Amino acid sequence: MNTTMRFLSKSPLAPVILSVALLCSGCTENPSGPAVPELPVLTLKRSDATVERSYATVLEGRVNVEIRPRVDGTLEKIFVDEGAFVKAGQPLFALDDRSYRQVFNAAAAARDAARIDVDRLVPLVENKVVSEVQLAAARARLRAAEASAEAARVDLGYTVLKAPVSGYVGTIPYRIGSLVSKNQAERLTTLSDVSRIHAYFSMSESDFLRFRNTYPGKSIEEKLRSVPPVELRLSDGSGFSETGRLETVSGMFDSETGAIRLRASFPNPRGMLRSGNTGRVVLPSRYHDVILVPQAATVELQDKILLAFIDGEGRLKRRPIEVAARSGTDYVVTSGLQEGERIVTAGFGRLPDGTPVKPVGPAPADGKENQ
Repeated sequence: MNTTMRFLSKSPLAPVILSVALLCSGCTENPSGPAVPELPVLTLKRSDATVERSYATVLEGRVNVEIRPRVDGTLEKIFVDEGAFVKAGQPLFALDDRSYRQVFNAAAAARDAARIDVDRLVPLVENKVVSEVQLAAARARLRAAEASAEAARVDLGYTVLKAPVSGYVGTIPYRIGSLVSKNQAERLTTLSDVSRIHAYFSMSESDFLRFRNTYPGKSIEEKLRSVPPVELRLSDGSGFSETGRLETVSGMFDSETGAIRLRASFPNPRGMLRSGNTGRVVLPSRYHDVILVPQAATVELQDKILLAFIDGEGRLKRRPIEVAARSGTDYVVTSGLQEGERIVTAGFGRLPDGTPVKPVGPAPADGKENQ
């Protein structure tokens, strides 16, 4: 090595040899300039999409009836247990009826006596033995006695409380021997008909305007009929087996919350749902002939959603898009893209606009690499 260096230092060709060596070294390190990045791309197509929006709900039975005493008395019998299913007309409670039976018997006796008096006076009036005024007074007393007897009979009937509808028995806070009154605040129990379940939920004003613009129809009633079947997601995240229908919309917005109340109804043939259950009503919205973009292919920046596409010269460009909704892992795009355009699905986060790129197949949908 030392001999070679001494030779080069003394040779007149030393500068030329050194220049050639440096040039060859540079060619070896980067023979073709910066490498063109390979990025996964997706060619956009139009399609239909279904978007789901869910709203918190509290469930109620089709009919919830509070069972209250209509006369005062002592609770003598309880025929049912809490949670039991009863049919309409089935006895639930019985009060001590002895005092009411005595009142009824006395009223019935007075009614019968008044009827006998009328029957006695009729032939006497016909034979002009007594005046018609006496007969009219007797008939008036009969009507009053009949009314008193009927009122006593009704009160006697109130001592047995029967189920007005078929349904499930709620909590029974009273026990045999308890004194109950028709004026008491607490009910004996609640009877809930859950053959159909009503799901009440609230929708914000912006969501309601979107709902109104999504479904066809000139009136709210027509729009409700055009809404596809809705689903019910229970509190544990599972889906209820039956689908329901959106039935009613409240007549006004709540001035405090700015929301409007809606009701969906679900069949409940096996009685799996009860009043008081909670969950979420899932409303589907259908979009036709729209462009879907993977959410993982976008970047949010200053309240804008951006994505990268490849222009006609094979260069990377960023562009904001307008999103109508989310459909699963995709965005439903209403503006900013055209069918047939190629978007970059990953890896463009640090590349400036105008960078030449080499498109390859779509990236796996298991991560976001654009940050």
